[in-house]
Amino acid sequence: MAGRDHPRVTAAEVQALAAELGCRPTDLVTFTTRLRFARSSPRKARLVADMIRGRRVDEALAMLQFSPRRASVMVGKALKAAVADAETVGDTTPDQLVVTESRVDEGPIIKRFRPKDRGRAHPIQKKTSHIVIGVEEMN
Repeated sequence: MAGRDHPRVTAAEVQALAAELGCRPTDLVTFTTRLRFARSSPRKARLVADMIRGRRVDEALAMLQFSPRRASVMVGKALKAAVADAETVGDTTPDQLVVTESRVDEGPIIKRFRPKDRGRAHPIQKKTSHIVIGVEEMN
């Protein structure tokens, strides 16, 4: 069963591997979150994703909070989920994290028809996005 409650790697596994290699758990892992089938155009969501790439997490969250774009809510959700993974698995705090990966891919297009005059119909396309956010601890 995959999902938010069941990460692919447990904290114990990461800590055991880090102890075996003689390093910290956060040195081994990039914490990524995928928000799939987000109802936003990929072109519009990429503007928001490009805005936070390479920034500290607290700075990125502040930028997303005051951004007027609709996609900033969805990117913010994905960023908060990645930070939560880093806190539970990596045992780190949000002020030590930086956004290393911020990517928006195209999802499937939902096709609909809009009724028009004289019994005609025009096709419309509702585009979806797959949002990928990755965070790592700063050196």
